[in-house]
Amino acid sequence: MSILSVVVGVALILIVLGDAFETIVLPRRVTRSISLARLFYRSTWVFWFTAVRSIFSRKRQEDFLSWYGPFSLVLLLILWATGLIIGFGLVHWASGSVIKAPEGTAGFGTYLYLSGTTFFTLGLGDVIPVKTFGRGLIALEAGIGFGFLALVVGYLPTLNQSFARREVNISLLDGRAGSPPTATEMLRRHCHDGGMEDLRQLFHEWERWSADLLESHLSYPVLGYFRSHHDNQSWLGALAAILDASAFAMVSLEGPCERQAQLTFAITRHAIVDLAQVFNCPPHKLKYDRLPPDELTRMRTIIKEGGLKLREGNLVDQKLSELRQMYEPYVYSLSNYLHMAIPPWIPKASRIDNWQTSAWGRSRGFQIDDLLGEGHDDHF
Repeated sequence: MSILSVVVGVALILIVLGDAFETIVLPRRVTRSISLARLFYRSTWVFWFTAVRSIFSRKRQEDFLSWYGPFSLVLLLILWATGLIIGFGLVHWASGSVIKAPEGTAGFGTYLYLSGTTFFTLGLGDVIPVKTFGRGLIALEAGIGFGFLALVVGYLPTLNQSFARREVNISLLDGRAGSPPTATEMLRRHCHDGGMEDLRQLFHEWERWSADLLESHLSYPVLGYFRSHHDNQSWLGALAAILDASAFAMVSLEGPCERQAQLTFAITRHAIVDLAQVFNCPPHKLKYDRLPPDELTRMRTIIKEGGLKLREGNLVDQKLSELRQMYEPYVYSLSNYLHMAIPPWIPKASRIDNWQTSAWGRSRGFQIDDLLGEGHDDHF
C-alpha cells in the first residue's frame, strides 16, 4: 500500500508539472491527444456549453460564455496546485516521513496540511519534518511551489497582452467591414480613389494578424475561449470575413490587391485549420449555402455599383467555390464548438456599425465616407 501510494504521488507530481510546463512554458502546440489540461477543457466546456442552452436570451448567453475563458484558467491553476499538494502529501505519508505535530499523532490530513503550507511557502512551523528525507522533500516542494507561483504571475500578463493584441484589429474592422464584418462591406467600403491600395494594405495587415493569432493561440489555446467585447464580433468571425474577402478578391479582382489577397488567404486558412485541430473540431459540411448564386449576383451588383470592375463567369464561380471548400467546413465546425456566429457574406440591411451606437442611443444610419462626401477636405 505504501509503495503504491508513493508511485501514485510521484506520478501525480510528474503529470501536473509536465502539463504545466507544456501549457505555460513550451512555445509550441502539444501534439499528444491526451493531457491533463486538454481533458480539463473538454470536460468543463461540455458542461458550460450544456448549461448555456438553458438560457434563451442571446445577450445573456454571450455574457455567460464570456466568463468561461478567464474562469476556466483560474480553475486549471487551482487543479494544478491541488494535484501537486496531494502528490507531495501522498509521498510524505506513504514514505513514513516522521514529523512533529501539535496533536502528537499525524494522519494523512496532517501530511496534506504540511504539503499545502510548504507549497504556498507559508512557513508556519507548527508541523515540521524530523528526518533528512522529509526535510529534503519539504525543500523540493517549497522550490516547486515558489517556481509555480512565479510562472503563474508571468503567465497571466502574457495572456492579457495576446488578447489585447488580437482585439485591436478586430475593433478596427468595425469601420472597415461593418458589425459583424462581412466581405461585401469590406470591398464596398474600399470602392474609392486609392481604395484598392487601401484594401491591399488591409490584407497585408491581416496577413500578419492571422500569423500572430496562429502563434499565440497554438501556444495558449485557452485564448480561443476568450470572447470579444461586442457580441457581434469574434476572432472566428473576423477570420471568416477575411477569408471570404480574400477568396473573392483572388478570383474577381485584378492588380496588386490580387497577390496580397493570395498571401492573406494562405496564412488565414492555415490558422483556421490548425486551430480546428487544437480544439479537435474536424471539418463538417455546412447545412446551408452561405453564398447561393442569387446572393453572389447581388454581392457583385453592390460592389460594381461602387465602381469596381470584376471578373465574372462560370470559371470564376467555380474557383470561388473551390476556395470556399478549403475553409468553410473548418469555420463551421469551430462555430458549432465555440458557439460563435459565422458572419454572412452580405450584411443585413438593418445592421449598423458598433461605432454608431451607445448605451444612450444610436446615430442615424450613415457611414464614415458619407460624413465627408465626395471631394470634402474637412476632418472630424
